[in-house]
Amino acid sequence: MSIGTGVALFVIGAILAFAVHVTIGVIDLATTGYILMIAGIVVFVVGLVLLFVRRSSTSTTRVDPVSGERVTRRDIDGGPRY
Repeated sequence: MSIGTGVALFVIGAILAFAVHVTIGVIDLATTGYILMIAGIVVFVVGLVLLFVRRSSTSTTRVDPVSGERVTRRDIDGGPRY
């Protein structure tokens, strides 16, 4: 989700910076576009980092045959996701 948001911010910023030539007294649209482009790049990079660093966990539940008690085991894997 954050990767798509970063791309959208970048595209909107590029449109404002390069394609829109409207003068508004208070806001400079070119500067706003450049700020949105930088924010889009930052969000995109953070999204990629989170995608590759994200931890995965596995939960296994079994019933002990002697006592009838449920035993849950959780494994956390910090490796890459395949």
